[in-house]
Amino acid sequence: MKIGQIAQLVDGVLVGAPVDEFYEVEKAFASDLMSDVLRFNMDNTVLITGLCNNQTMRTCEMADIRVILMGRDKQPDEDMIELAIDNDITIIKSKYSIFKLSGILYGAGIQPLY
Repeated sequence: MKIGQIAQLVDGVLVGAPVDEFYEVEKAFASDLMSDVLRFNMDNTVLITGLCNNQTMRTCEMADIRVILMGRDKQPDEDMIELAIDNDITIIKSKYSIFKLSGILYGAGIQPLY
């Protein structure tokens, strides 16, 4: 599924790096615990999280995650957006809970990471 399609499904707003129209998201992983994120291969995976700080951006940088779906109406600050742009990471902001975001993506055919 394309990044723009995900944003539409979750009534999201895109910030950070410009959207790569060709990037396909195949899987999703929901976590606020960044050490769990580092345990898995995150190729073509969207991270669903409510953790809104620079640690999230640094973790995504290390794990090669290119799309973050930020729930609970969290608002990334300028430092986070700058890190996203520098590391080619797109952030989708949504007002929905992490549970609802996970359900929406699963219902749309995105597979769980495991």
